[in-house]
Amino acid sequence: MRKHDAKPKPPTLPEGIVHAVRGAVVDVVFAGTELPPINTALTVEWDVPTPLILEVHSHLDLTTVRAVAFQSTAGLARGVTVRSMDGPVAVPVGEAVLGRLLDVVGNPQDNGPALPEDTPRRSIHAQPPPLSAQTRTTDVFETGIKIIDLLTPLAQGGKAAMFGGAGVGKTVLVMELIRAMVEKYEGISVFAGIGERSREGHELLTEMRDSGVLERTVLVYGQMNEPPGARWRAALTALTVSEYFRDQKHQNVLLLMDNVFRFVQAGAEVSSLLGRLPSRVGYQPTLATEVAGLQERIASVAGSAVTAIQAVYVPADDFTDPAVTTISSHMDCVIVLSRAQAAEGFYPAIDPLASSSMLLDPLVVGEAHYQTAEAVRQALARFRELTDIISLLGVEELGAADRLVVKRARRLQRFLTQPFMVTEAFTGISGASVPLADTLAGCRAILDGTTDDWSESSLYMVGTLEDARKKEATAKKSDSSDKEAVA
Repeated sequence: MRKHDAKPKPPTLPEGIVHAVRGAVVDVVFAGTELPPINTALTVEWDVPTPLILEVHSHLDLTTVRAVAFQSTAGLARGVTVRSMDGPVAVPVGEAVLGRLLDVVGNPQDNGPALPEDTPRRSIHAQPPPLSAQTRTTDVFETGIKIIDLLTPLAQGGKAAMFGGAGVGKTVLVMELIRAMVEKYEGISVFAGIGERSREGHELLTEMRDSGVLERTVLVYGQMNEPPGARWRAALTALTVSEYFRDQKHQNVLLLMDNVFRFVQAGAEVSSLLGRLPSRVGYQPTLATEVAGLQERIASVAGSAVTAIQAVYVPADDFTDPAVTTISSHMDCVIVLSRAQAAEGFYPAIDPLASSSMLLDPLVVGEAHYQTAEAVRQALARFRELTDIISLLGVEELGAADRLVVKRARRLQRFLTQPFMVTEAFTGISGASVPLADTLAGCRAILDGTTDDWSESSLYMVGTLEDARKKEATAKKSDSSDKEAVA
């Protein structure tokens, strides 16, 4: 065989050894070789069947790198061989991952078959599309949830976030949106469970499997019991899968993330392990950069869009928290969940006055929708102003005009509650999905006084105004029967 016919030998990848282990952070020494670049993946050759994947985050000196582990480092000893992989972590994408549950490095975790050998892979690190290629649409994303469609309409290809403290219904709202979107939405759904409880992940997988929507969905989990590196990069893995369907398959993608605060929290843990000085309230100094790096990749290009709906935990109900304000600055639509609303039993517990959407504009949603939404907001705002007076003196001390506003605002509050299909098993109330036209008609009728003589309870936890009318008729019939029985 002639010399030039010989196959070229594959390049020898740098090889090092473990020098120090500090929880999820591992120092690796590469003696006599060039150090692998930042974000390069490393694989540890140890006596555990599952390979340990590391990611380079800094060069400590001419021979040592500091890396973050994506799996548990329990049992890892000094001197173990580490090999550099040729580039960043690459995860499987494409049709093969539909209907599967993956971890941060793309390994299936649903006890299903292994992914095919020819499954394409993409790096979890990528640049957002150039601004010249990005498109902005003003198409409204109808959800069937009355208060969202009326006051905070979602944009197709936009970013919406639900902010709330513990126990106000963020996850339930996300699950209802998944169910509603999959029914109406022609495209792919990708769910990122960041810092999720194992129970929540199992429930979501089971529910999706039972409802038959799993075949068009990809689930990516970095769970609460996993190292911070896994929780930190789970969002990028889900985003990489979404970008493949957007760019290569030209399909619309619905990206759901629960919970983005856990992404920030994992980044803060990693930052402290890497030895960086903390910034405000103990957060990482790179907070704004990390959040922007994630959010700017959520974009739409001609013919296909990534629409993101994100749940964001608000620590101690403090909406001035640096993580919350940083995340909210990237959003088109901000949905605030209120503990006061939840305490009064108004679910979904969305604060109608604190929530906002860039799409609530007469040029986008139309004059009728805008005027109705503004009238609802004004009535609820006036009622909130009068709450203290009512609690001290009673409704009777108000003027006639204010008494009328209070009566209608209380009915609007109750009409904007809604039973969810995902909570049917717990509440016993059939879920309702309400078209926008019925929501607008119902609110307009309440504002015009159609329901002034109805019982407030008839409007609570119903779908359309017609459902409330039937509930009111049934209640009146029951009352008249009781009176006849007493007589």
